Amino acid sequence: MGSVDKALFLLSRGGDTLIVQIYVDDIIFGGSSHVLVSSFAEQMSREFEMSLMGELQFFLGLQINQGPEGTFVHQAKYTRDILKKFAMDNSKPMSTPMSTNEALDADKDGEAVE
Repeated sequence: MGSVDKALFLLSRGGDTLIVQIYVDDIIFGGSSHVLVSSFAEQMSREFEMSLMGELQFFLGLQINQGPEGTFVHQAKYTRDILKKFAMDNSKPMSTPMSTNEALDADKDGEAVE
């Protein structure tokens, strides 16, 4: 169990990891081993009535796109909905006020939250 998020669970077995996040009655999980993930899904299905929705694409208002380049989390649909709600969906876009090509580095001296 995570020390910051009490609904985040991690299981390490050998060199593989399973990550489980629970929010009210929604659960997302994944891991580095197909066997570990499948085993967890089977155990959960035996205990609870649940539907496996496949690869995560949308969760709690966040859109998730997974590909070979990495995992990208965004709120494009939410943004479009807000613009439409306030009749701004035909407004002209503005440029991002910072370089979009800047590489971000990890803070190697920073403290871990877990």
